[in-house]
Amino acid sequence: MGQSIGVRLEQYTLKRPQEVLLVTAIIADEEDQIAIFRGFSSSLMHPTAPDPDVPILPEEAKVLTVDRLAAPYNPNAPRFIEQGLSWEGMQALLVEVGV
Repeated sequence: MGQSIGVRLEQYTLKRPQEVLLVTAIIADEEDQIAIFRGFSSSLMHPTAPDPDVPILPEEAKVLTVDRLAAPYNPNAPRFIEQGLSWEGMQALLVEVGV
C-alpha cells in the first residue's frame, strides 16, 4: 500500500469513529505519543502543526505500540479496547477495514 502510516491510521479512525488510537512512536530519535480520532492526528508531547496536511507520523516513524480506546478520549479515565498492540497487529486491523 502506498499510503503513509499516519494516513492509514487516520483513515482507520474515519471508518471506526467510535475509537481513538493512541500511538507511541519514535520520530527523529524521540519518543512521541499521538492521538488519532476521526481522521485527525495530534501529538500529546510536542507542538502539532496547525496545517492538517503536515504529517504527524512521518513515513520513517517507528511505531512502538498502538492503544485502542473508546471515544470520547478522557485522559483521566481512559476506556481501553486493546492496549499495547504491535504495529503488525494494527496492520491486520487496517486490512480488516480496507485501509
